[in-house]
Amino acid sequence: MTNNKMKPSLVAVAIASSFSATVWADAFEPATLKPSQSDFGGVGLMQMPTGRMAAEGEFSINGDWSDQYHKYNISLQVMPWLETTIRYTMVQDLLYSNDPGFSGDTKYTDKGIDLKFRLWQEGKYLPETSIGLRDFGGTGLFDGEFIAATKRYENVDFTLGMGWGYLGTRNNIANPFCKISDGYCSRPSDVKGSGGMVDYERWFKGPAALFGGVEYQTPWQPLRFKVEYDSNDYSGDFPVYRGGVDMTPATPWNFGALYRLGNWGDARVSYQRGNSVALGLTLRTNFNEMKAHWLDEPKPEPRPTAYASNDQQVDWDTVIGELKTNAGYDNVMIEQSGATVTIIGEQTKYRDRQEAQQRAAGVLANHLPKSIDTYKIVETKQHLPLTTATVNANDFKRIAVEQSLDQSETDAIAMSGVSKPVNSTVVRDDFDRWDYSISPTLAQSIGSAESFYLYEIGLDAGAELWATRNLNLSGTVHLNIVDNYDKFNYIVPPDGTDVPRVRTLFRAYVSDNTLWVKNLQATWFQEFGNGFYGQFYGGYLETMFAGAGGELLYRPMNKNWAIGADINLVSQRDPSSPFGVFTEEQQNIPEYGRPFKVITKGTTGFLTGYYMPQWSFIDNTLLKVGVGQFLAGDIGTRVDFSKQFKSGVIAGAYASFSNLSSEEFGEGSFTKGFYVSIPFDIMTVKPSNNRANFNWQPITRDGGQMLGRKYELFSVTDSRSPWLQRPNQLDTQ
Repeated sequence: MTNNKMKPSLVAVAIASSFSATVWADAFEPATLKPSQSDFGGVGLMQMPTGRMAAEGEFSINGDWSDQYHKYNISLQVMPWLETTIRYTMVQDLLYSNDPGFSGDTKYTDKGIDLKFRLWQEGKYLPETSIGLRDFGGTGLFDGEFIAATKRYENVDFTLGMGWGYLGTRNNIANPFCKISDGYCSRPSDVKGSGGMVDYERWFKGPAALFGGVEYQTPWQPLRFKVEYDSNDYSGDFPVYRGGVDMTPATPWNFGALYRLGNWGDARVSYQRGNSVALGLTLRTNFNEMKAHWLDEPKPEPRPTAYASNDQQVDWDTVIGELKTNAGYDNVMIEQSGATVTIIGEQTKYRDRQEAQQRAAGVLANHLPKSIDTYKIVETKQHLPLTTATVNANDFKRIAVEQSLDQSETDAIAMSGVSKPVNSTVVRDDFDRWDYSISPTLAQSIGSAESFYLYEIGLDAGAELWATRNLNLSGTVHLNIVDNYDKFNYIVPPDGTDVPRVRTLFRAYVSDNTLWVKNLQATWFQEFGNGFYGQFYGGYLETMFAGAGGELLYRPMNKNWAIGADINLVSQRDPSSPFGVFTEEQQNIPEYGRPFKVITKGTTGFLTGYYMPQWSFIDNTLLKVGVGQFLAGDIGTRVDFSKQFKSGVIAGAYASFSNLSSEEFGEGSFTKGFYVSIPFDIMTVKPSNNRANFNWQPITRDGGQMLGRKYELFSVTDSRSPWLQRPNQLDTQ
C-alpha cells in the first residue's frame, strides 16, 4: 500500500504549465535529433537502450501498450550523467493471483526501477557511452544490465551495445566476464529477499548478447524513424513461462516511428518481433527550464522627496501594510533603538530573500525619517528568529538613486545570524494569533494487488491559535469525500508476524471514517541561541498516532550541514474512536483478518544529519541520514537523497534499512519511496514560497516507517542555509 499526499496540486499541473510548443517544426530551423524515450522509459530506441542521456532536469511520463504488456513509467534525468526510471508493468495475460477474493480481476503488476550512468560524453572519435541497470530493484521480471555506445553522424545516431539478463537471452556472444571468473558464466535464477532488493549477485552474469540500432531524424522535425536489433529472444518472459503465451520472435528486428507533438510530448508506433504492434505516448517537461511568469507589484524605489523629516510622525499602519503586500513580511513587529529600526516578521511571499529585503528596505526608506540610518530585518518562522539582514540606510538610498553600474542595492545589506535589538522600544506589533486553512488532499496507492489504483480524495480544514509567541495550538479535521480503499484487504500472513501494523491499517482510518481528527496538538517552539533550536509537542500527532515528543536542531548560519535529534512516545490511535487509542486489552485484535499487533505504548526517534555537498558532479543536492528506532520498534537508518533543479523543483528518493529480515518485512523487502516537491510560484502568476508535494512508495509495509510529525525544524529553519527556499535561477520576467 502507498500513502501519497499532495496539497493541492498534481505534478501534471506543473507539466501542463510548460506546454508551449507547437506540433509543426519551424520551416527556417534545421531539423535536429534530440534524445527520445524507449518503450521501457529512459532514453533509447524501442526495446533497447542507447548511450544517450536527456538534458539535465528532463522529466517524462510514458505509456507503452502492446498485446502482452502495458507499461507506465516516469523517467527523470537527475544529473547530466544519471538517468532514473520508475516503471509499472501490467501483464495482460495473467492475473495478480489465482484467488478472486484477494485480487479480483487485477492484472499481474510488476514494479521496477532502472538506473543509467554515463561513462563519458561523445567526442570527435569516441561515442557517448553509458552503463545501466534495468529493473535492479524489482522482482526480476525484466532485470538486466547493459553497456551501450552511441555515435552521431549528421542526423543519424548509431548504437551498439551488450546486454545481460533480460537483455542477453539471445546469447549471441560469449560473456566476457566469464573469462575473468567462472562465477559469471551462469546467472542465479532466484530473486533475493521478498522482491524489491538490489540483487547485485546477478549483475553481468549468465548469457550475453549484442544489440544495436539506428535512429534517423528526417528533414521534417516532428518525424523520425528507429530500427533496432533486439538482444532478447523472449523465451524467458513472464507470460511465456507463467502463462504459456507464445512470444517467439519472427525476426530480431524491430521498426518504429516517432512523431514529436511538440517540446511537451511524443507519439510512438512500432512493429516488433515481426508479429507485434506497440503504441507509445510521452509527456515531458524540464525542471531546469520551468520559468515563472509573475504579475507582481513594482519594487518600491527610494524617493528623496518622500523621505520623512525627523519630527514627522510615521504612519506605521501603512508601513506594515506595504511590508506585507509588497515585501511579503507577515506578522510584523517593529522595534526602534536610537537610529536603528528593526522589523521582525515571517517571509511568506518570496523565495528570493534578496528581493524581499530590497523591497522591505525600499518601503522603510520612503517612510522613515532621515535620522534612521540602519534598518534590521529579522526573519522568523513559527516566531523563531532565524536570520538578520542589516541595511545601511544611507548607502542603500544612495545606490538606489544613483543606479551605479558597479554597485547594487545588495551591497548595502549584510546578512548575519540572529541579532536581537538592545534597549529597543516596540512601536508597532501586528501579531496575528489566529489562522485557518482549507485544502484538498489526495491519498493514493499504485500497483496494489486489489486494484492498480487506490485513491482517497478529501478536504483538510485546519486552524491554529498562538497562545504566546512560543506556544502554538493547532488542529486539522479531515473530510473523506470519495475513496476506494475498501478494496484494500491486506491481512497478516498465515504464519503470523511479530511486526505491529503501524501503516497497513491505513484502510481502517481512511475508508472506514468520513470525518476524522487528523491532528490536534500543542507545540512549544524555542530558540536557544548560537544556531540551536527546539520544539516540544503533544497530542494527536497524525492520523494514526498520538503521543508527545521533542526535537532539537543545530543549524549554523550559512553552513552546508546541520544535525538534529527527535524522541517521541507514541500510542496507536483506535480507528473506531475519534479520540481513542488502542489499549493493552486490544492487542492481537482479530479485526481485518487474522489477529495482529498494534503499538499501545512505543518509542520512536532519530539522530539525523543533513549535508549539502559542495562537489560539482552532485551539485544542488541534499543528503539526510537518520539513525534510530522506527514506529514498529525496528532499529535502523533512513537515507534520503534529493536534487534541486534551477526552477526550484526538488526530486528525491529515500530508503529505510532496519534489523527486520526481508521475510519479516514482507513484499518489497524494505521501505523505499520517491517524491517531487514543486514550488507554487512556477505554476501561478504570483510569487510564493509554498510548495506542492507528491510522494510515492512502491509498496507500504510496517517496517521502516517513521512518525508523520507536523513540523520538522530543518524545514522551519530553512532560511539559515536555504534549501526549500532557494530562489528560482531562471528569469521570471
